[in-house]
Amino acid sequence: MKIAVANGDGIGPEIMEAVISVFKAANLPLEYHFVDMGKWVFDKGFSNGMTPEAKATIEQLGILFKGPMETPKGKGVKSVNVTARKTWNTYANERHFQTLSGVDTVFSKAGINIDLTIVRENIEDTYGGIEHMLTQDVAIARRFISRGGSEQVIRYAFEMARKKGAKRITCGHKANIMKLTDGLFLEVFNEIAKEYTDLKADDVIVDDLCMKLVSRPDLFDVIVLTNLQGDIVSDLCAGLVGGLGFAPSSNIGDHISIFEAVHGTAPDIAGKNIANPTSLLLSGLNMLRHLGMMSKAAMIENALLYTLESGIHTGDFGDKSTPSLNTTQFTQAIIDHFGKQPKMNSRAILNDFEFAPKNTNISENPMLLGTKKEEHTIVGADIFIESALQPNAIAQIVSKHEKPNLKLLIISNRGTQVWPTGSVYTNLVDQFRLRFETEAGAGLLQSDIVELYSSLSKDLQISSVEVLSMWGGKKAYSLAQGQ
Repeated sequence: MKIAVANGDGIGPEIMEAVISVFKAANLPLEYHFVDMGKWVFDKGFSNGMTPEAKATIEQLGILFKGPMETPKGKGVKSVNVTARKTWNTYANERHFQTLSGVDTVFSKAGINIDLTIVRENIEDTYGGIEHMLTQDVAIARRFISRGGSEQVIRYAFEMARKKGAKRITCGHKANIMKLTDGLFLEVFNEIAKEYTDLKADDVIVDDLCMKLVSRPDLFDVIVLTNLQGDIVSDLCAGLVGGLGFAPSSNIGDHISIFEAVHGTAPDIAGKNIANPTSLLLSGLNMLRHLGMMSKAAMIENALLYTLESGIHTGDFGDKSTPSLNTTQFTQAIIDHFGKQPKMNSRAILNDFEFAPKNTNISENPMLLGTKKEEHTIVGADIFIESALQPNAIAQIVSKHEKPNLKLLIISNRGTQVWPTGSVYTNLVDQFRLRFETEAGAGLLQSDIVELYSSLSKDLQISSVEVLSMWGGKKAYSLAQGQ
């Protein structure tokens, strides 16, 4: 099996060498093709952090095993980690968090065993990175949640939960506030849950979820979330089991998958041979299981667990009264313990299966099209303007430009209604939303909105426009606070 390998930055080359030495000692049938990715590639002038040759190799092989990578700060470049996940549509980020013997935490000391998996949507949300300055003082970001993207990650989460033998799967969300975006994600979760009656499916508002995780994490099994919320909750869960150094990460796609360490590059200790390779090794074990090498993955993980259980540790964790090992020594200890069984959480030796690689020879971008085809009606527009005037003054200007089929309904500022009713205690910024709607929901043409835009632009500075739509007679836009 040929895989692409990117060492990463900082401590990346050291921990990658350590993990591959474990794999070689276990006689894994892997062939490693090293590719150029990371900060040092940015510094050579490649704006996406990878060379064209690296991109071609990864797309040919379909598997990338990568160390931690740094994105240069203040240079206007995107994170190579996010770019890789999004470019190759690795839509499901799976991170497993478990109590590890020898890694003391508040919960391990209390005898609470943690064994939970976070599945994070990996492509959409605010990670689209589409932002604009509407005025010099007001920035806006677009948040994308699609039905097709939600279906991909949520179905993966249900399938993974079933294979894991989970009893419960939970959707974390903020649909009480973001009724359209998180509301769509939760709607898809509930639709798919009907197909998996063997699993208890429920949902929790994300802030309540965080409170419950830091008090009783053992109550959860599999949790699926949108991108940004999943990012935050994943790192929270890493803290429950000892930190990012013990948190593996898998990014699963239909054609290409990435297995990586998600901790930092630790440049302060790079080259000192003292880094902890555990996170990258656990990510590598996820890769082995993805490739069907179940028995060797269990053997290596049991050796790792036995090593930790024996009190053997690197300098970043463990009993400080006992000497710490360097990276090479810690790695050798794991190899020496091949065949040993830990007392706690021993991994069963499962049968291998033949990995069926996905077809990476495709010529067109796959389209994620929904099956719903309801009647679409345009009923208005939100026109965003830059102004330092008071709401009543803006409304007076707008009255000269209203169309018979497009009347000003409300003016809002930062999402709160300030006209025709509002409060003088509402602080304003220099960006307003003017909402125009048709009377009695009559349909509009896009040209009607263009004409209104053209007329308003004679007296107002327009920043942006959003079309207001209805599908199947239901409003497909949110109301303002106080509307």
